[in-house]
Order: sequence, then C-alpha cells, then structure tokens
Amino acid sequence: MSRNYKFHDQERPYFVTFTVIDWIDAFTRREYKDILVDSLRFCMANKGLELYAWVIMSNHVHLIIGTKDKPMEDILRDIKRHTSKKIVEAISENPKESRKEWMMKLFKEAGRKNPANENFQFWQQGNHPIELFSPAVMAQKLNYLHNNPVVAGWVDEPEHYLYSSARDYADIKGMLDVQLMH
Repeated sequence: MSRNYKFHDQERPYFVTFTVIDWIDAFTRREYKDILVDSLRFCMANKGLELYAWVIMSNHVHLIIGTKDKPMEDILRDIKRHTSKKIVEAISENPKESRKEWMMKLFKEAGRKNPANENFQFWQQGNHPIELFSPAVMAQKLNYLHNNPVVAGWVDEPEHYLYSSARDYADIKGMLDVQLMH
C-alpha cells in the first residue's frame, strides 16, 4: 500500500472516503443513513473523533476527521464494523426494501471472498486517507465534499442537503456537532 494512503500524523486532519461494495446505492433510505450518523455521534462522544466535515452519498461517505483520543484508523475501523452490521441488519429486516434480496446476495458474496469477514461485507476495504497538510488542500477537500450532492443533482445548494455538514458551514444547525475549519 502506498505511503499516501495511511494515517501518519494523528495531529492533522484527514479527508477519508469509504464506499459500499460494488458501489451499491445502499443509502437510499433515511433509516440507513441515520445508523451512520448515530455511529459518528457515538464516536465523537466516546472515542475522541473530531468531525470537521461530512457527507453521506448514495454509495459512499466522505469525512474530514481528526482525533483527540483513539487513533483515527481505530475509530474508522470501529465505525465501519458497527455500521456494516447494523445497516445490513436494517436492510435484511426492512419489509419495504425492494432490493433486499439483490443487496444481501452481493454483501454475502463479498463477505465470502474476504477472510476478514464472518458473513457479509458492506464496506469496501480501505479509507483512502489524505492528510490535509495546508489551508489550500483543506479548502479544496471541504469544497469537494460539500458539493457532492450538488454535482449529483440532488440539491441546488450544498446547505440544502440534510446529510452533510454544509449546513453548519452556512450557519444552519446540522445533524452533527462539527468543528468548523477556518
């Protein structure tokens, strides 16, 4: 693995991405996104996660994070492990989920191929951490992250998307207590 894709300095913020296996659009229902939001909130309160920015898209998540306690790689491992189990469980138990059988089949196949999993795999391996080493890189990643829903055609303005910290940066209270980057 490239040196560029590891956490080297726990004192700096990082831009990370995690993606659903096969780029499956799993985050089409609020209840699935809320599992991830609750996990982020828990890690902020209990594991030292510092959340500077976030967005949940249909098949991936972008975060800008730091830490004041546990190493970032450990926090992300825990978030991915917990949300993987909870989201797969929510999908499998949702009577309204029309794509349930198809998604569960793909999650199970991916889990079988990866010896690190017991039954299912929801997230792709890796987080692709990028150290935000300068104000210019921070601004670029923050802008990229917040504009994802606009580029996807979901909203006209970043702050109109509920599952994003763009609201906080527009002086609108968001779903999570982020630390604004200045």
